Amino acid sequence: MSGTGRKLLVAFALLVLAFGAASYAALRGLTEIHQALHQVKRQETGVRTALALSSAVRDLYAHQAHSIILGNESHLPLYEEAHRRVLALLGEVQEQTAGEKARTHLDVMRRASGELDLLFREAILPALLGGDRATVLREHGRALELVNLIQHHADALAEEYERTIGGFEEHAGAVQHASILWTLVLFIAAALFALAFGVYIGRSVALPVARLEAGASRLAAGDLSTRIEVDREDEFGRLARQFNRMTEALQEHQQRLVQSERLASIGRLAAGVAHEINNPLGVILGYVRLLQRKAEGALAEDLRIIEEETLRSRDIVEGLLDLSRPQQVSGESVDLRQMAEEIFSRLRESAQASGPALLLEGQGHVAGNPRRLHQVLTNLVKNAVEAAGARGRVIVAIHALDQALALTVRDSGPGLPPEARERLFEPFFTTKPHGTGLGLAVSQAIAQAHGGSIQARTHPEGGAEFTLLLPRST
Repeated sequence: MSGTGRKLLVAFALLVLAFGAASYAALRGLTEIHQALHQVKRQETGVRTALALSSAVRDLYAHQAHSIILGNESHLPLYEEAHRRVLALLGEVQEQTAGEKARTHLDVMRRASGELDLLFREAILPALLGGDRATVLREHGRALELVNLIQHHADALAEEYERTIGGFEEHAGAVQHASILWTLVLFIAAALFALAFGVYIGRSVALPVARLEAGASRLAAGDLSTRIEVDREDEFGRLARQFNRMTEALQEHQQRLVQSERLASIGRLAAGVAHEINNPLGVILGYVRLLQRKAEGALAEDLRIIEEETLRSRDIVEGLLDLSRPQQVSGESVDLRQMAEEIFSRLRESAQASGPALLLEGQGHVAGNPRRLHQVLTNLVKNAVEAAGARGRVIVAIHALDQALALTVRDSGPGLPPEARERLFEPFFTTKPHGTGLGLAVSQAIAQAHGGSIQARTHPEGGAEFTLLLPRST
């Protein structure tokens, strides 16, 4: 997985984790509140049961009192019903009771209720039916004490339930407050993280994609000079570099196509014209040289000028023919150092090499056409000698690169004018007063036919520097 993919996965995981934590805090709080409310409801039921028990005991005592007042057993069925009601409520209270205090109140009420029923059945009722008024009054007082005792503990049990309800309500309130606080904090943190994550997505994904889209649009519109700014090392940076290399290759290919088409057009024109011009030039040159044998003084000088201009015209025709001919690359092994030494030797013998110092560094072999490469190197060295002047210096250096062999010709002249640098390899463009403007164009065509190129620049320390790049021979 790519670096950006891992970052997006981690960010999404953290975002989901933040929302999951917020949801867990909310659900946990709701669960605790639900349990507290369930306990409150249970305790409220206990309160109602305790109060109902207190009322049932008073009803039981009322039936005992009515029996005493009436002096017969007419209320005995109602008493039995009230007694069963008391026993049933005691059972409900037992089921709902939890805690030591509540169980103590229940035990007292259960024991007092049993004593009250036993007192009525075995003491008060027999004395009432037997007419023993004194016993009835005495035991009635004990029965009233038992009733008061039961009611007291029933009320105490109800208060115990109410205190428990208060505790649960307080706990539920605290849990609700904490749950709201934590949920709010986690959701705010998740929202801030989502905002930061959105900004990160915008900068790391959306912006590079927008740059690539804009670059592709300019490229589709025909702007081959389009380049995308590269300020990152991830896959988008690598994609931008690939895009820039692609547009650079397309631009170079287009320039070569334009140059080739231009040379081809010139070549087709030259092929038709050169043949017709060469013959008259040969005749003119022959007659000029014949007349020079007889001429003297000013006439001889005029004939010399005619001969020079005729030879210059023939060089132009030869240059045009070179552009029109298909470049043949034989693939022979060429020793560049030996070739440069031969060129230096010929130049030293000629008048052009009378002044500049000629220096040679390095060595190397390439595969190509020796005659054509000799033509290229001769042209570059001659240009450098003319630019350096009599007291200048020309350095030819050969060194190996990763995939190519570089032959650099550097002079100590004034360098390349900026306005001429882009047009150096155009046919008929020249900065020399008497140049044809075909030498560099032909040399570039020969270099490209060998799979290489010629690059030109003004050296940082001064002077022009032309570099012939050729594929290394294997």
